[in-house]
Amino acid sequence: MKQIDLDDLPPRLAAILSGLAAGETLALVKGGALIARLTVAEAAPAPGATAELPPEDQVAEVMEQFNAMIHDEF
Repeated sequence: MKQIDLDDLPPRLAAILSGLAAGETLALVKGGALIARLTVAEAAPAPGATAELPPEDQVAEVMEQFNAMIHDEF
């Protein structure tokens, strides 16, 4: 399965994708031809609805993201 991180997309596109409701369909079109249809299986959680991570997990997540950025640059 392929995966795209919404943080890697332009903000407008990420907002459209994260704003889709469960069961809603998105059509991907190029030059008037239908390339793919994506159907939302589960809506994204509302901002702030996720449980707060413990401080050590927050630091670990930040360090993982920093490490990934460094490796992407070099």
